[in-house]
Amino acid sequence: MEVFWGLAIPFIGTTLGAAMVFLMKNKINNKIEKLLLGFASGVMIAASIWSLIIPAIDMAEEQGQIAWLPATVGFLLGICFLLILDSVIPHLHLNNSKPEGIKAKLKKTTMMVLAVTLHNIPEGMAVGVVFAGAITGNTGITMAGAFALAIGIAIQNFPEGAIISMPLKSEGMSKAKAFLYGTLSGIVEPIAAVITILFTNTVVSILPYLLAFAAGAMIYVVVEELIPESQSGEHSNIGTIGVAIGFVIMMILDVALG
Repeated sequence: MEVFWGLAIPFIGTTLGAAMVFLMKNKINNKIEKLLLGFASGVMIAASIWSLIIPAIDMAEEQGQIAWLPATVGFLLGICFLLILDSVIPHLHLNNSKPEGIKAKLKKTTMMVLAVTLHNIPEGMAVGVVFAGAITGNTGITMAGAFALAIGIAIQNFPEGAIISMPLKSEGMSKAKAFLYGTLSGIVEPIAAVITILFTNTVVSILPYLLAFAAGAMIYVVVEELIPESQSGEHSNIGTIGVAIGFVIMMILDVALG
């Protein structure tokens, strides 16, 4: 039951964020949007370091492996995995008019949802692999630490849910439908988490690689999409402040609860 709620927490964050479409009249203020994008970046960077990379190195050392090898290999594979998904899945980023990925005759709103869904895959994997480590035991990962990551991801999912549902409403979609799309964009997280847990339990020795893999995938999203979007146009310093706040909050969560 603990694991169920742990995997559900990030999805709940997305759902609550998407629900903002019922409370806010117009699209999100540009400055607030930049702050939220920066905040999400900071959370993901800190989570990648404290919840994923450092445990991967410590675990590899305990298993008698070269400490930095699993972290290096896993991290680079995670980057490559997201690079491939980014090149294949048709999607449209916030404030962009040119779709990315393979050409497909999809609605603009659908491609916007796919863009956020792409963000959520590595986040779901990260939560799944950390809970897998906590379940396995003797990995140095505690259940409290796993919940710290889930809570951190949920906090940054809240603005992501709002950032996807509000523009959909601005595109002419009804509030209920925009909320549904925003919520569905986050459903991939618990799915990815469950798949990761099942896969990890079969081969415990590769857990350090999977931790680093999830970190690489999240850093790809941060560097490729979130930070560029938060730094575009005017008031880029607001995005930078958001990164600092998100980083510190996630770091505190992980150190205090981990």
